[in-house]
Amino acid sequence: MRKLAKKEITIGLSVIVAIVILVFGIEFLKGINLFRPANFYMAYYDNVDGLEISAPVKVNGYKVGQVREINFDYVKPGKTEVVLALNRNLHLPVNSVAVIASSLMGEGYIEIEVGDSREFIPVGGDVPTRQGGGILSGLSDTLMPKITGTLTVVDSLVSNLNTVVADPALRIAVGNLEGISNNVLLASQGLNTLMNRQMPQIMGSANGIVGNFGQVMTRVDTISGNLALLTDQLAKLPLTQTMEGVRQTVSNLESFSSQLKNQNSTLGLLMNDPELYNRLNSVAASVDSLIVDIKRNPKRYISIKLL
Repeated sequence: MRKLAKKEITIGLSVIVAIVILVFGIEFLKGINLFRPANFYMAYYDNVDGLEISAPVKVNGYKVGQVREINFDYVKPGKTEVVLALNRNLHLPVNSVAVIASSLMGEGYIEIEVGDSREFIPVGGDVPTRQGGGILSGLSDTLMPKITGTLTVVDSLVSNLNTVVADPALRIAVGNLEGISNNVLLASQGLNTLMNRQMPQIMGSANGIVGNFGQVMTRVDTISGNLALLTDQLAKLPLTQTMEGVRQTVSNLESFSSQLKNQNSTLGLLMNDPELYNRLNSVAASVDSLIVDIKRNPKRYISIKLL
């Protein structure tokens, strides 16, 4: 009997320990730490959509607790009771508000807006609540007016585009554009044909020009050779003797000029003596008169005797 009792006690204790471990394991998997001391508060909401047990409770984005239980209040139909397990060091003023919010991934959590009252909510008391839309709601409130305005503008643009597309002038312009494209194609084909026909002649002319250019360059080389020969001949000329003769001639001219300017020299007297000039004029006049008289009376000066 004693052995049987011991086995039963062992089995019972094992079952109890297993149950305890299972319960703690389940709570741990839910994110609930049963060994951490916490203060419990009650919050009542009209709608807890998206909120789950073990959802975080935050203050200014910092986790200060979690949702321990969510129970529908059958005493107050339409209300849902949410049990908040908060850190014991957190004391909530009476004007604090617990707001249901949601992240970008749609996960619900509770954000507590801590008030500034000096009175605090007693442990186990009710925390004032407010239904919040979360980040997605805020984004929708901010973006929807802009999206609506954008859709209005897009609708206007589409309407204007339809009007432009339906305009007969656009069809005419498209037809003209097609005609222009055809003309450009024909012009391109004509240009290709012309190039195929005229290109050999053009290339022949170009070759002729190149040949003429070669002849011109040959002549230029000949002229350059002649210039070099002329330069060589000029270099061989007795330029020193010639320049000496030029200097001697210039010296003689300067001496002659000085004699002309000197009134004491014979040339100077001839150039500067007026009496000599007058005498020469008188002699010239007398000679002229003699010649005239000889022409008039040759017999006076010439006697011819016939034997």
